[in-house]
Amino acid sequence: MNIIVCVKHVPKCAEAEVRIDSTGKDIEKHGLVYDINEWDDYAVEEAVRIKEKFGGTVTVITVGPEEANSTLRKCLARGADQAIRIYDPKLVGSDPYVVAKALSKVIKNMRFDIILTGVQTEDDGSAVVGPVLAELLNIPHATMVKKIEIKEKSAAVVHRELEGGLIEVVAVDLPALFAVQTGINEPRYVSILGIRRAMQKEIKVLGLKDIGLDESEVGVAGSWTVIDKLFVPPAEKVCQYLKGSPDEVALKILEILRSRGLL
Repeated sequence: MNIIVCVKHVPKCAEAEVRIDSTGKDIEKHGLVYDINEWDDYAVEEAVRIKEKFGGTVTVITVGPEEANSTLRKCLARGADQAIRIYDPKLVGSDPYVVAKALSKVIKNMRFDIILTGVQTEDDGSAVVGPVLAELLNIPHATMVKKIEIKEKSAAVVHRELEGGLIEVVAVDLPALFAVQTGINEPRYVSILGIRRAMQKEIKVLGLKDIGLDESEVGVAGSWTVIDKLFVPPAEKVCQYLKGSPDEVALKILEILRSRGLL
């Protein structure tokens, strides 16, 4: 069972004070801590578990600069066998479609049974790369996957999380792509021995020429979507306490509704 996992090296902004940079189209990233995208972390763990059960290999692939090697090393330490990084300065500014296209150029020449991605990324949250990659490779796919059951290595039964707590169970022929949701498993801790072994493994780096893409096909020029402006939502007063007797409060509510044209 050969598995490919697409991962991303992202800034961790949950507890950071995020500021918009001078371009107005990105955030200031100086001083931010980077790590593997949360959803991708679960995807790597699921790939390693499938390999441990059925045998085969796990290859992790990312699109990003040299700093992304730390995320790839983490995946190797957890049990991945190979790592590939796609990068060229002209890829800067690429939207999720271009990222999926770059990944597809590499993956189409590889042998695989399953491709795993996270449902979305912590930075742009587009949830686009997985489905677009599957379409470019002309393979079936499922998103929001919470459980994967392999059936005779030729098909899988996956449980998808839907709105309202519903679960959809679908059978999918392999090869296929699954975009996994958080909670599908519990990612293991990385051992010291695993880290040492990961540091000795090669990370294969591919440029645009290596994957057969022209500079006009990547970056802003090749993107379907372009960020026009980023802004922090303005802080607005959303709660007003009304004091007085029930009759007085009722009158005040009526006045507020009339002042806003709601009555």
